[in-house]
Amino acid sequence: MPRAFLVVMDGVGIGGAPDAGQFFNGIIPDTGANTLGHIVEARFRLSRPLKIPNMLALGLGAALKTASGSEALETTEPISGLWGVGRETSCGKDTQSGHWELAGLPVAWNWHYFPNTNPAFPDWLSQAIAGEIGTAGILGNCHASGTEIIEQLGAEHVRTGQPICYTSADSVVQIAAHEQTFGLHRLLDVCKGIAPVCHHHKVGRVIARPFVGDETSGFVRTPNRKDFAMPLPKPVLTDWVQAAHKRVYAVGKIGDIFSMSGIDQVCKGSDVELMSHLEQLVDEAEDGALVFANFIEFDSLFGHRRDVEGFANALEWFDRCIGHVVTRLRSEDILILTADHGNDPTWAGTDHTREQVPILVAGRGRGSIGVRRFSDVAASVVHHLGVNAEIEGESFLTSKVKLQELQN
Repeated sequence: MPRAFLVVMDGVGIGGAPDAGQFFNGIIPDTGANTLGHIVEARFRLSRPLKIPNMLALGLGAALKTASGSEALETTEPISGLWGVGRETSCGKDTQSGHWELAGLPVAWNWHYFPNTNPAFPDWLSQAIAGEIGTAGILGNCHASGTEIIEQLGAEHVRTGQPICYTSADSVVQIAAHEQTFGLHRLLDVCKGIAPVCHHHKVGRVIARPFVGDETSGFVRTPNRKDFAMPLPKPVLTDWVQAAHKRVYAVGKIGDIFSMSGIDQVCKGSDVELMSHLEQLVDEAEDGALVFANFIEFDSLFGHRRDVEGFANALEWFDRCIGHVVTRLRSEDILILTADHGNDPTWAGTDHTREQVPILVAGRGRGSIGVRRFSDVAASVVHHLGVNAEIEGESFLTSKVKLQELQN
């Protein structure tokens, strides 16, 4: 019985989307952003070509050329997978919009975003957070890098007990607190308590950002992050698969993004730990299962921090690992590699970029599937698993005849 592995490389875009000019980092439009293409070019300038042979074999270079015209990853080696380009129709360039649409639910409304001012939050929100905790106020109240703001305000937080609250270009409220002095469970309860009022105002997520450390040794975030996302307005891929009595595994922050809707089991950790979970599930997941994984560190550790070399190294590590995963797929399995948005480390600002994404498929022939909508990914997964679903999208695994033509 077939299984499906849907793996999202968070932030790995392959060139500006047709509507990129409507999205900005500061005052700079995202037109011309190209996460993968610019990383490849940066490595060439250092005479250190990016080594990602397994994803190239699945068609990543061909997808990059189709999306942006870049020939930086062209190869003479034969392509062994299906490959194409994904374009988002949702109004945002954030994680939640991208994942929801990949799961078959385009986001038709505009999320609420906070201005890049100081303070960033309206009084009602600042007062609601402080009231939930019982403090006189909050710290931060601005757009910020999570790692930088805990270094700046960590000691004051420990001293006063006031939470560190910040946002970004995403529709998000992030609340950081010390796991020991403030308490992890207390932080989670605060975020859970404030989430409904934020969701009412179309704020997509409230994120708990726990950290540890002290003023002398420094403060570092822990893996115990938890996202409180707006509840889904209708069923998505995970719900349809679960309703068909097939098991759904969430690897990484998938469970949080989908508010645990349609999720049977969650595996969390660093990207290295998540890869171990994915490898184990390739060996052990039941017939008919969906494994839905997100690898966040491309985005969180390297894209937002504009770390080109770190991003390149992460891509090479991921390529080596995913090559091992592909070789362990069963004959009826498919593995789909894609992304949710871009996060070009060479671009202006520190936020996501509105980009097209790769769609690479192992296990179902080889050739081009063209330019697709994000929701076509969900339609293809339910098609492969034989699940009935009401999903806005068209499967690119349409028929044995078409796949045979692609193979020839």
